[in-house]
Amino acid sequence: MKKIYTLFFILMAIAVHAQYKYGLKATNLKEYKATVKQNPNKELIDLEKFIPGIVLDIRYATTNNFTGEKIYNMAKAYARKPVAEALQRAQAELQKKGLGIKIYDAYRPYKATVRFYEVYKDTTYVASPYRGSRHNRGCAIDMTLIDLKTGKELKMPTGYDSFQKEAWPSSPVSDPEVKKNRTLIIDVMKKQGFKVNSSEWWHYDFIGWKNYEVLDIDFEELAD
Repeated sequence: MKKIYTLFFILMAIAVHAQYKYGLKATNLKEYKATVKQNPNKELIDLEKFIPGIVLDIRYATTNNFTGEKIYNMAKAYARKPVAEALQRAQAELQKKGLGIKIYDAYRPYKATVRFYEVYKDTTYVASPYRGSRHNRGCAIDMTLIDLKTGKELKMPTGYDSFQKEAWPSSPVSDPEVKKNRTLIIDVMKKQGFKVNSSEWWHYDFIGWKNYEVLDIDFEELAD
C-alpha cells in the first residue's frame, strides 16, 4: 500500500510539473470562485455585456495573430471588476469625442501565455511564463480607438502585435495625426488608472494588478 501511495504522489508531481513547467501555479476555476466570494472585486466581468457599444476584435480567437494559430475557442473579453469599471469610464469619456474602444484582448488564460512564449521567446513583446502576464490577472487591456460614425480604427503608429520599435509609446512619430491619436489613448487610459506598456502602444495595465492572482481559466468555463 505504501508503494502505491508513493507511486501516486510521484505521478501527481509529474503531472503538476508538466502543467506548470515554468514553476508558476495558476489559479483554477474552483479557487477563483473562492476568492470572488471573499472579495467581489476579483470577479471577471464580461466587457461586451458591461460596456454598451464596446467593440471586440479578439485576434487570438482567429488565426490573424502573430502565432498564426487559433488560441481561444471563444471571442470573449473579460476583466476584473475595478478594471471593467475604469474601462467603462474611459469609454464614456471617449464617446464625448465621437470615439469608442475596440478591444483586441483582455483577460488571457495562463496556458495562452505559455504558448506565446514557446512561439516567440522575446520577453520584450511576450510575457514570461515564469511570472505570468498581467493579462493572466485580468488586469490588462489590448485596445485601440475607433470613430463611432464610421467604425474605422484611428491611425496609430503600427498595427496590433507589431514587434517593432515603432510600436513603443516612446518612439518618435512624424505623422501629426498618429501622434495625436497615440497621445489621446494613452492620456485617457492614464486618467482612469492604467499605464501603457513600454513596448506596446495598445497595451494598458491596470495600476492595481499586483492585487490579483494569475488565472488559468478558459472562457468556456467562465461562460457556463
